[in-house]
Amino acid sequence: MIDQHWFATLIVIPFLVPLGGAALTLVMGRSPRVQRAVTVVAISAAFVASCMLLYLTNRYGTYALHVGGWDGKGYSNGPLGITLVVDQLSSLMLVVSTAVLLCVVLYAVGQGIRDGTTEQPVSIFLPTYLALTAGVCNAFLAGDLFNLYVSFEVLLAASFVLLTLGASADRVRAGVSYVMVSMVSSLIFLAGIAFAYAATGTLNLAEMAIRLQDIPEGTRGALYAVLLVAFGIKAAVFPLSTWLPDSYPTAPAPVTAVFAGLLTKVGVYAIIRAHTLLFPGGSMDTVLLVAGLLTMLVGIFGAIAQSDIKRLLSFTLVSHIGYMIFGIALSSRFGLSGAIFYVAHHILVQTTLFLVVGLIERQAGSASLRRLGGLAASPLLAGLFLVPALNLGGIPPFSGFIGKVALIEAGVQDGSVLAWLLVAGSVVTSLLTLYVMARVWTKAFWRPRADAPEGDMADVGPSALVEEAGDIAFGDRADVGRMPVGMVVPTLIMVVAGVALTLWAGPIFDFTNAAAADLTDSNIYLDAVLGGTR
Repeated sequence: MIDQHWFATLIVIPFLVPLGGAALTLVMGRSPRVQRAVTVVAISAAFVASCMLLYLTNRYGTYALHVGGWDGKGYSNGPLGITLVVDQLSSLMLVVSTAVLLCVVLYAVGQGIRDGTTEQPVSIFLPTYLALTAGVCNAFLAGDLFNLYVSFEVLLAASFVLLTLGASADRVRAGVSYVMVSMVSSLIFLAGIAFAYAATGTLNLAEMAIRLQDIPEGTRGALYAVLLVAFGIKAAVFPLSTWLPDSYPTAPAPVTAVFAGLLTKVGVYAIIRAHTLLFPGGSMDTVLLVAGLLTMLVGIFGAIAQSDIKRLLSFTLVSHIGYMIFGIALSSRFGLSGAIFYVAHHILVQTTLFLVVGLIERQAGSASLRRLGGLAASPLLAGLFLVPALNLGGIPPFSGFIGKVALIEAGVQDGSVLAWLLVAGSVVTSLLTLYVMARVWTKAFWRPRADAPEGDMADVGPSALVEEAGDIAFGDRADVGRMPVGMVVPTLIMVVAGVALTLWAGPIFDFTNAAAADLTDSNIYLDAVLGGTR
């Protein structure tokens, strides 16, 4: 048996090291090279620790750390203080998230942290990015509702700063909208925490799971509904998703990429925890299935109507959240396994596509389909877009196809009328996603730029921390550079990671099946947290 000190040390690294790095980089604001080195080292340490936790949880099972030694022994009210819990689901989320965060920051560094001019507010970018990293990692490890709430608030504060860097009118407008929606979600979450504590006398997830069994069904349903609304806003589940397409596209490419890849998945993770640990039994399955179907269809229909690639991808992001909700709402081991696999797939692919859009902006001076054309002249850029686009569209044998087949099979096994409607909706959404990606390909890559309605126009410069607003003639555009190697390499790594998810789909599905088995047997989590105090 492994020494428990290894678990105790590793479990705090993914959020504590980035948090310390954020403080250090803030102090070293006048030393960009030191800032970059600290950031890369801190996130790399979080990634290595996450990989080790993935191995350890797969081999030894779930582990809980009661911070400060407050393990509840001798206390009638159960565990006190902060509890951190790592199991197969949270360790997988940590690995995928820290890998994406590392690639995105390397992409930003390769761009000279938004082209490296003296007007760019680069000194605040990396500290805020590290704070975001700490918030994401802490959310996956939180073993109590209040710690999860704190993680969401750290994400809110950091994401607001990143979203409004440069203070352009569009970004401030989007940032205000984003913050207002996030604050409403946080207030609802805080109300849910208060109600849960009033009903159970604890905020520890394990103890709450036990005490909720003695609560009247109506009270349990009301508590779940409140938490589901809060998590649904953060996960962008329809009809709580209208804020997202107006907020994400205004940010610089690295910021948009990490937002699209990770932030909504934190909400999905919270829904999985609530659905499997606190409120098992499928009391809200019908609501979630309907929400999942509407999220798929409304999101993809919105994408069809867009002419800007960033907004188009933001709508596909909303649409594909519906697949994850579909798997969760089936309340079956196979459905959960498919949902977990699809979360990992979507984090990688969606982030990659937004990074490619950043390259397109540099290469072609715009992300608007009304201005783009002839990008196939760059085989490297074409390949970087085509692979994740086919993956998102669910073309076999990519991981998108594998994940969708798993979810469809789980829906068929369920056999209910609503499940069959979700199966049909999944197929339609997949075909429409492929149509949307083909539309981008034909207009931006195959069509000559001269045939684009506004092909003679371009943005003054690529989207940066301080954005240069305005249009110029394409021929007069300053050479914003061929694609920098420092931007291409991280994007290529992300593309390869998406392909690797396909090549190793079998072992990964074995892992997600094991993670789903742990989720459906709550005793594993309860024993790890409470031990002999149950």
